[in-house]
Amino acid sequence: GDGTVPSPLLRQDEHLELLERLDFVVRNVVELRKEVEELRNSLQHLAVEIVGEVRTHLEETQRVTRRRKFPFFRDRSDSTGSSSIYFTASSGNANTDDGESEGGYTTANAESDYDRESEQESEDDVSCDTVRTVRRDSLDLVPEDENPLVLDSLLEEGLGQLLEQADRLHSGDEHDRREGFQLLLNNKLAYAGQQEFLWRLARAHSDMWELTEDAEERRSYASGGKEELELAWQKWDQSAECHQWFAILCGQVSEYESIPKRIQAGYTFKEHIDKAIALKPQDPQLYYLLGRWCYQVAHLGWLEKRTVSALFEVPPTATVEDALQNFLRVEELSPGFSKAGRVYIAKCYRDLGNASAATLWMDLASELPGNTKE
Repeated sequence: GDGTVPSPLLRQDEHLELLERLDFVVRNVVELRKEVEELRNSLQHLAVEIVGEVRTHLEETQRVTRRRKFPFFRDRSDSTGSSSIYFTASSGNANTDDGESEGGYTTANAESDYDRESEQESEDDVSCDTVRTVRRDSLDLVPEDENPLVLDSLLEEGLGQLLEQADRLHSGDEHDRREGFQLLLNNKLAYAGQQEFLWRLARAHSDMWELTEDAEERRSYASGGKEELELAWQKWDQSAECHQWFAILCGQVSEYESIPKRIQAGYTFKEHIDKAIALKPQDPQLYYLLGRWCYQVAHLGWLEKRTVSALFEVPPTATVEDALQNFLRVEELSPGFSKAGRVYIAKCYRDLGNASAATLWMDLASELPGNTKE
């Protein structure tokens, strides 16, 4: 209108500042769009996994129900005209040799689930006999008519020497740790049912994960070690080491998973580390691991935080102060326990704005030898 006062033209430096701000906004919008798209894909992937798990559970329940209905042995018939009372859903690529019933179901003309289960039990019995034979032959010491207590004592003595050697190799250099992994692997058949042996075998898998460069090999080692302890920590729930190494291997496996699975692995990691600390409260390694977890949670990115909020009612919470207290607890229990632990103390102080303390702890860290790639 007539009463409007014209604004002065922007200077050149103001133009540049305005353009820079606009450019910053545009770049952030583009990054935000990418993160939203990644989150959408992750949620879709999670939904597919949930549906698959529910379908698998239902199919397993149906199989169990069918087995309970027909617990007797039935004669096999190799005639293509005969039909089993078990039905399998057609996958679309129907077998032309089998008759197709109404509703898209094909009759099973092979052996029944019960027949296969009986054969599997027979194979398991043979496998157990083989393991016992190998254990006896590997010792080559005790006749059958001697006291079995002698055999047990010899097994325990051999296990003790093996574990002592495995611990020594684990504390050595790269060559020693590779040798320790192979040593435990070679003795798995004889001592697979021993708690102290199993968690050391899982620890050796973790060592190989650290020493290997190839991504697929690393994933294979971590998955193998996790499988070794999958049932062990449930059987030996009072073993701090079983909980500790299961947590570590869960974290290592999750590095190759999607964001939702990594977050779920974080919950599992924290749960087992807490159990291990309750069982072994004076172990500095456990507080170092808990400190690492707290530090990582405190530095979750925007996308990870959104994913946590979307998937979990109670998201994990931790601060840099929490991480610092755990790392300082390590130093309290065992001064100089970990070079990496002192570096993390310095990082925590840096994040909290205490530059002088950060410098002090970096100097203290430099005094310790570095024997890991980290």
